[in-house]
Amino acid sequence: MGFYERARARYAGGRPNEEALGMQRRFMRIVERGLAPFSVVLETRGRTSGQPRRVPLVMVRRRGIRYLVSMLGPDVGWVRNVHAAGGRAAIIRRHREEVVLTEVPVAERAPILRRYLLVALGARPHMKVRWNSPRRDFEWVAAEYPVFRVDRAAH
Repeated sequence: MGFYERARARYAGGRPNEEALGMQRRFMRIVERGLAPFSVVLETRGRTSGQPRRVPLVMVRRRGIRYLVSMLGPDVGWVRNVHAAGGRAAIIRRHREEVVLTEVPVAERAPILRRYLLVALGARPHMKVRWNSPRRDFEWVAAEYPVFRVDRAAH
């Protein structure tokens, strides 16, 4: 089994297996200390449990705006939790920041997805487009990958 097949197997059905969960836990400790470029820990409230849920994600910047992308599509826990919470969440990287996540319209996602794949090497096996594909390919798949603008929450 090659690299891409092993990576996809870790998230079969859009959910992390035990190996992927272990990797996430170890990586979150690195991210929380600010030692992983482009990465943050996203904390949401579980939509049914109400308990804090944490997941490491790659955050990209484009034209000074921060974005989070769901490499596994719309049917993952953190995306559902963000929708249930009206976009309220927190990001952690050295310190905690309360944020509001706003879903980006499909028509505006292509350049953000391209930027994401340039820096999110671990996401490449999970997406239907390659990092060096033409823009039109990103436009064709944009509806399959939720993208959220990250803004500081007003206190």
